[in-house]
Amino acid sequence: MAVLKRIFVGKPISSADAEHQRIGKVVALAVFSSDAISSTAYASQEILLVVAFTGSSLSLGLARLVPIAIVVALLLSVVVASYRQTIFAYPSGGGSYVVSRDNLGERPSMVAGASLLVDYILTVAVSICAGVRAITSIDHDLNDYRVELCVLLILMITVANLRGLKESGSVFAIPTYLYITMLTVLVGYGLFRAYNLFGLDIDPILRAGASEGEILNHPVVRTLDSDDKKHVLDALVGAGASLGLFKLLHGFSSGAVALTGVEAISNGVPVFRKPESKNAAATMTWMAVILGSLFFLVSVLASKLRPIPNHSGESVFSQMGAAVFGRGAIYLIFQIATASILVMAANTAYADFPRLTSIIAKDGYLPRQFMNRGDRLVYSNGILLLAAAAIALVVIFQGEESALIPLYAVGVFTSFTLSQTGMVRHHLRLREPKWQRGVAINAVGAVATFVVLLIVAITKFADGAWVSIVVVSAFFMMFRVISGHYKTVAKSLKITPDYVPRKMNHTVIVLVGTLHRGALEGIAYAKSLHPNNLAAVTVVSDEDEQAAIEQAWLAKGIDIPLEIVHSPYRELSRPILRYVDELDARWDNDVVTVVIPEFVVPGLFGKLLHNQSALLLKGRLLFRKGTVVISVPYHLDD
Repeated sequence: MAVLKRIFVGKPISSADAEHQRIGKVVALAVFSSDAISSTAYASQEILLVVAFTGSSLSLGLARLVPIAIVVALLLSVVVASYRQTIFAYPSGGGSYVVSRDNLGERPSMVAGASLLVDYILTVAVSICAGVRAITSIDHDLNDYRVELCVLLILMITVANLRGLKESGSVFAIPTYLYITMLTVLVGYGLFRAYNLFGLDIDPILRAGASEGEILNHPVVRTLDSDDKKHVLDALVGAGASLGLFKLLHGFSSGAVALTGVEAISNGVPVFRKPESKNAAATMTWMAVILGSLFFLVSVLASKLRPIPNHSGESVFSQMGAAVFGRGAIYLIFQIATASILVMAANTAYADFPRLTSIIAKDGYLPRQFMNRGDRLVYSNGILLLAAAAIALVVIFQGEESALIPLYAVGVFTSFTLSQTGMVRHHLRLREPKWQRGVAINAVGAVATFVVLLIVAITKFADGAWVSIVVVSAFFMMFRVISGHYKTVAKSLKITPDYVPRKMNHTVIVLVGTLHRGALEGIAYAKSLHPNNLAAVTVVSDEDEQAAIEQAWLAKGIDIPLEIVHSPYRELSRPILRYVDELDARWDNDVVTVVIPEFVVPGLFGKLLHNQSALLLKGRLLFRKGTVVISVPYHLDD
C-alpha cells in the first residue's frame, strides 16, 4: 500500500519546504482562474437553452444574447473590484467565510462557508461534465460512456492534486493558456469572417427562416433525441413568439454562471508568492479582463453563427468551432483545448475547497481531521471528500451539466453577497485610509450580487435551485451540530480551579486462553504495573478445558490467582464484559486494566489467521467507561 501511495502521490514533503510550494502569477492564473475562464465554454449555451426554448424563438434569443453578455460583464467588473478589496483586507485567505465570520457573526459565516463548499463541489461536477461534453461532441459514440468518463477524469485530477498544488498547477497551466489562445483565435478569425472583413465570409450554422425539413435534416439536429428535436423545432419556427421579462431574467441568471470561480483567488491568497496580496490582486484583474472580453466576444460570434442549443447533442461551442475552422486539425485542437480547460477548471475547487475546510475545521464546524496536511503538504482529507461528493453528483445527474447548473448560482451569489456586506462592515469598523472608497465599492457589490441572488433564486427555483438551498441549509445544520459537540467536549474537559483527580483503585486482569510464551509475557507485564489488585482470567466452555488450564497453571507455579469464567455457549466477549462489570462493583473509584497477551506472526497471511477474537474484544472494551485495554505483543521470528 505504501509503495502505491509513493507512486501516485509522490515522496513526502517536509513542513520546512512549505514556502517553496508557493506559486507565481503565471501559474496562479491557470490554477485559480481556469474555473471562471472555462465558463465561457458553456455560459452562452446556457443562456440560449433558456431564451431560445419554451415559447421563444431562436432569432429572438440570439438578439438578446449580446445584451445579456454586456450585463454579465458589467456585473463581473463590480464583483472583481469588490473582491480586490477583500484580498488586501484578508491576505490570510478564506474569502467570504472569513469576511463574514469577522464582520457579520457566526451564523452568516456558516451560511457563507456552506455556500462556498456547495459551490466548489458543483464546480468540479459541472466542469468535468462540460469537459466530457466537449469530448463527446468530437465523437458522439462516446456519449454512452459519459458518466464513466466523468468519474475517470475526477479520479485523475484528484491524484494530481494529492501530489501537491505547485506540481499540479504547473501541469494545468499548459491547457489553460492553450484554451485562451485557441478561443482568442476562434473569436478573432470568426468575427472577421462573420462581418466579411477583408473579403472573409462565413455561413451561419443554420440560416434564418429554415423549413422544418431543413431543420430536421441538419447534422446537429439528427443527433438529438425526440424531446430535444421538438424543443429545437419550437425554438426555430416560433418566430412570432415573445420574450417576457421573466424569461429574460431567467436567461440572465443562466449567463451569470460565468462568474463562478471569481472568488477563488481571494480564498487562496496564502499560496501566492510574496507580496501575496499584490500578486493575487493582479492575477484577479487579469482574470477579469480575459473572462469578460472572451465571454462578450463569444456571445457576439454566437449571435452571428446561430448555433443550435440542445441538451443531448453537440455543444454550442463545438458547432461554432466547426463553423469557423471546419472539422479538420484546428477544430480538433480547439475541442481538445476546451475539454482540457473544463477538466482543469475543477482544479480551482481542488485548490480552494481543502483550504476552506481546514479553516472551517479550525473554527470547530467540521471534523478536526480536515485541518491536517498530508505527505505532500496538501489537505488530503478535503481533497478526498471533494472527489467523493463530485462523483456522487455526476452519477446522480448522469453527467448532464445543464441539469447541474441550476444548482450552481445560488451558492455562488449567496457567498458574494455575504462577502461584500461583510466588507462594508469591515471598512466602517476599522476606517483605514480611503475607507469611504472601499465602502462605496463593496456596497455597490453587495447590492448588485443580492439582486442577482434574488433573480437566480426566483427564476431557477423550479429548475433545481431549491436543491441548492436545501443542501446549503443541511451544511449549516451540520456545522451547528459539529460545533455544539466540540463545545460540549471542551466544556467537559476544562480544568476548573476546584478540580482534583480522584484517587483510583487499580485492578489489573490478564486474559489467558492457553498458556504459552505470550501469556507469560503478559503476566510479567501486568506485575510490573504494581496494581492494587491482580488476577488472571480465562474463559472455558466445559470441565475438560477448566482442568487443562488449572493443571498448566499449577505446573508453572504462577503466583497470581486464576479466575475461571464459564461460557457454555463458547462465547468470549460477553462473559468477559460481564466479569469486568462484577469486578468493577467490588471497589470504589476502580479503574480496571485489561491486559491482552497476543503473539504476532510475520506476514499478512499469518496476521489474518490469528488474534481476530482479541481484536473484537478490544473493540468492545474500548467503549466501556473506566476500562483501560493494553495489548502485550510477543513477536515470533520468521
